[in-house]
Amino acid sequence: MSEYELSEFPLVQFMREKFDPVAELARIRGEQPMFPMNIPGDQTVWLVTRYEDVRAVLGDHERFSNDFGNIIGLGSNQDDPGGLGFRDPPEHTRLRKYLTPEFTMRRLRRLEPRIEGIVTEYLDQMEAKGSPTDLVEDFCLPIPSLVVCELLGVPYEERKDFLRLSTNRFDFSAGPEASIQAVNDAMAYLTDLVAREREKPGDGLLGTLLREHGDELDDRTLASMADGLLTGGHDTSTSMLALGTLWLLENPAVADKVRAEESYIVDVVEELLRYMSVVQVAFPRFAREDMEFLGQKVTKGQLVLCSLSGANRDPGLGADIDQVRPERPTASSHLAFGHGIHRCIGAPLAQMEMRIAFPALLRRFPGLRLNVAPDEVAFRKLAIVYGLEALPVAW
Repeated sequence: MSEYELSEFPLVQFMREKFDPVAELARIRGEQPMFPMNIPGDQTVWLVTRYEDVRAVLGDHERFSNDFGNIIGLGSNQDDPGGLGFRDPPEHTRLRKYLTPEFTMRRLRRLEPRIEGIVTEYLDQMEAKGSPTDLVEDFCLPIPSLVVCELLGVPYEERKDFLRLSTNRFDFSAGPEASIQAVNDAMAYLTDLVAREREKPGDGLLGTLLREHGDELDDRTLASMADGLLTGGHDTSTSMLALGTLWLLENPAVADKVRAEESYIVDVVEELLRYMSVVQVAFPRFAREDMEFLGQKVTKGQLVLCSLSGANRDPGLGADIDQVRPERPTASSHLAFGHGIHRCIGAPLAQMEMRIAFPALLRRFPGLRLNVAPDEVAFRKLAIVYGLEALPVAW
């Protein structure tokens, strides 16, 4: 074993210094690619940090399981959250096949005008409200929620309440019980929405699935799938919009090029996704069998965590990996959305949001700047989804 002892860094995969993973994670990646950590109950958890190794784990559903039942086996008393992230084949395959056609670029392009409209609406509100403002609250937070509304087919008159429900679940300031209650409230709303859509299917994703596969999907399953899309697409996009804007404000030459060159934003978004890796750890995997992996003996049932932030900063991806280089040839090979059969199904939608939102914001407010000292910007601490607590700006 290296100089790092078992359980010395049980939270290192969630720690950051501004945009960067902490130095300890890089040292672990360089010295011990399969790193053992202890969790309560004297259980060993393996942390995988190298790019190729993370791809290997995430791409191997024969030896590594996503089934939520494994977490229950570790002592969790939570209800099964549903969705795709905690499912193995064949159930995962069955559910994903219903969603995949809805996330092709051809289908998503019909949402593009509405996303542009949502972005414009909130830029108008910011301009009317005036400088200064908190960009997280007034721009980064509402846009992903309303995009999910458009995707699912939430009635327009209910979107303000839906925005509140979706925002409350990610607000941990009132304690874990309030957050759990917010999740339950969101599920109750989505279950009711599915029941209404079953009676009279609309044009959104839920209505489409009910028209085409209504006999194959029960209300609870559909509500769980919708909740998974909300969970996966709200907080992550909010964090990317906030962190990406902060980086662009600190790098005005890139921001100017984004304003001037319409196509440049494509490369910028991909490189920012790699660099930020807002989802720091992939859905947990569990060993299906005893095996030797990366020189370590892994026993059946042990938890394997894949550090996406560590993998996306692997020096094997190219030079200056701790810098944003939009021209980087490997930029689109990042693991920000995961890999394999569980790669985020909503990735094309998230990319579209950012490609629309960043240039629109920078063009509307060419004088946009931080309204606090750089060291006063509040970053999240020990978060699975990394981000900003607030982004005070002026113009």
